[in-house]
Amino acid sequence: MHNEAPLISIVVIGIGLAFLLGTLANRLRTSPLAGYLVAGIAVGPFTPGFVADQALALQLAEIGEILLMFGVGLHFSVKDLLSVRAVAIPGAIAQVGVASVLGFGLALLLGWPPSAGIVFGLCLAVASTVVLLRTLQERRLVDTRRGHIAVGWLVTQDLITVLALVLLPAFAAVTHDAAGHASGPAGTEAILRTVAITLGKVAAFVALMLIVGRRAIPAVLHFVAHTGSRELFRLSVLSVALVVAWVATEVFGVSFALGAFVAGMVLSESQLSQRAAEETLPLRDAFAVLFFVSVGMLFDPSVLIKAPFGLIAAMVVVGIGTPVTTFFVLRRLGESWVTAATIAVGLAQVGEFSFLLADLGIALNVLPRAARDLILGTSILLILANPLLFALIERARPWLERHDPIPVPALTGETPAPEPEPVGLQPTLLADHVVLVGFGRVGRLVADELARHEAPLLVIEAGEGDVPLPEGGTIEVLRGNAADPAVLAAANLQAARLLLVAIPDAFEAGQIVEQARALRPDLRIIARAHFDAAVEHLSRHGANVVVMGEREIARSMLDWARPAVTSADTPSAA
Repeated sequence: MHNEAPLISIVVIGIGLAFLLGTLANRLRTSPLAGYLVAGIAVGPFTPGFVADQALALQLAEIGEILLMFGVGLHFSVKDLLSVRAVAIPGAIAQVGVASVLGFGLALLLGWPPSAGIVFGLCLAVASTVVLLRTLQERRLVDTRRGHIAVGWLVTQDLITVLALVLLPAFAAVTHDAAGHASGPAGTEAILRTVAITLGKVAAFVALMLIVGRRAIPAVLHFVAHTGSRELFRLSVLSVALVVAWVATEVFGVSFALGAFVAGMVLSESQLSQRAAEETLPLRDAFAVLFFVSVGMLFDPSVLIKAPFGLIAAMVVVGIGTPVTTFFVLRRLGESWVTAATIAVGLAQVGEFSFLLADLGIALNVLPRAARDLILGTSILLILANPLLFALIERARPWLERHDPIPVPALTGETPAPEPEPVGLQPTLLADHVVLVGFGRVGRLVADELARHEAPLLVIEAGEGDVPLPEGGTIEVLRGNAADPAVLAAANLQAARLLLVAIPDAFEAGQIVEQARALRPDLRIIARAHFDAAVEHLSRHGANVVVMGEREIARSMLDWARPAVTSADTPSAA
């Protein structure tokens, strides 16, 4: 049956197996990404049993990448991108250059020709956009300075990769003609001409989006929003993301990822950007899972036995060479230890663009087929290790902050804006206070009302943006994830009068409620929920009251409607 419907087979078996193994990975206290990758290996051609269609899986993965980059663009503005250009652009170029040189040296040690070394080095120098962005999103770092630098870094790498992909055929022609001899100056002229044309197309696409797309895209979405149809609005958002990405690739030669990112960034200035992000979130998550499944399908486990030296050496280049280079470059550009370490660890992997470069290099007879196995093996193993490295950085964060020396001057002469960072988990001295978890739209309204009553308030916020606290009363801010036992311990729940959990994530809220109930059995806990299952989940974990938005809206409407209804039911006097 699966041979007759390969697309359905990939979606059903891939997502189903990813769910099972991702859940198992989560239970083992590791990242679900590990489960997704193992699911891909299980349905790949190198393991027994069902074999999914690799070509279809990769196309589905590209859709996931488009939606992911579009979502990131929705939280990013041109101003945000320009604010980190002095760090992201030179930093990415330096990191790609050093990593390419290291990969080139490894290729020579493996006995490959210099032309293969150049392509192989570039493959090892480019990080996976999907992996890094998913990790930043899980830790709520996309909207911080670290997130902005990382996204700017990825955009720069993306442009370098686009250039490499369009230059590779010309490079192959220069390297060897049909007889294996050099092609001469004509090939060099072809490369320069290709570079000029490619840069011109990229500039034309960006200009078109900033001049025309900046007005046209928000106008279309506002028109659709006024129809009142949620289905049409969701369809319009998906159409914008996919169509712009497709046009960027087919007409301007820009990658899908960069095209989708620019589309999202253009829309970010619209008032509908938040709603657009919410509408595309489920599809982004589903297709992102398929991306990791497709990566796992490409991995041949036998490379662990056939080429252990090459694999270990490639992992050293990417897992040690790239982060060390990135760390020192960012320190030289004046960034803090925490920022430098976070981005360095995030770049310690390779992904989708490396596979594209490797496939094209093999097709042009520039790169040996063994290189793809090394790249895939390095990618799989380092993607598995990446969440663990991030966790280590988060644990080391207080030490890094305490021992960070005076920042060195930036090469550009510009002083980067300081990144708002937590000051450490100092236990609060408040007593008889209210603990508020989350300072989003709901949390701010709650904090404003509590401030009017001058109740002592402790706000726990995991994000790293500014927390515009209301005036009045005694208010403190504790930075960190409230699901972390150390954060809850610092909130002094033993002396608190109330815990308000205002974050929308039901699973994380359940962990917070459960831990708080264990610390203080008699504490009154009020939480929020979006659906009935979340209400039951939070109540089961110990919340005294769970407020669901839709129910409260209905009750408020009925309160206002009751006088009119009662009046209509009362018999009129004869």
